[in-house]
Amino acid sequence: MSKNVMHILLVDDDADFNQFHKHEIRKVSVPSVVLTKNTAIEALEYLKSREGEKDPIPDLIFLDINMPLMNGWEFLHEYSLLDIRLRGKTIIIVLTASNNPRDVARSRTLDSVSDCLTKPLTKEKMEAIINKYFKE
Repeated sequence: MSKNVMHILLVDDDADFNQFHKHEIRKVSVPSVVLTKNTAIEALEYLKSREGEKDPIPDLIFLDINMPLMNGWEFLHEYSLLDIRLRGKTIIIVLTASNNPRDVARSRTLDSVSDCLTKPLTKEKMEAIINKYFKE
């Protein structure tokens, strides 16, 4: 039996993908919060703002790699510097349009990344994520 993922953060500069991914997530899970941040910088600022807040840190982050200003790799470096209380047990899934094997290989070298998937996020991919990472 799987639990619902209660707090999901989508980090992607493509608004269309964010809307589509929200729709696919809601087909499978009934999270209380699905937030989108259009830049990695906004996502980091949001995560840093969780300190002392009643709102929980995300259970799951979907992270695009190719974004302007700060890419996903830079985000992951900065994320690794956050206080452990702000990182918690968050599952980070790199969700990218790139099918470059180097991206997959690089994501596997990072402790903070749980998986690397190719866009788009589908109902089936979301079900697999819940079954793999959110079993009760």
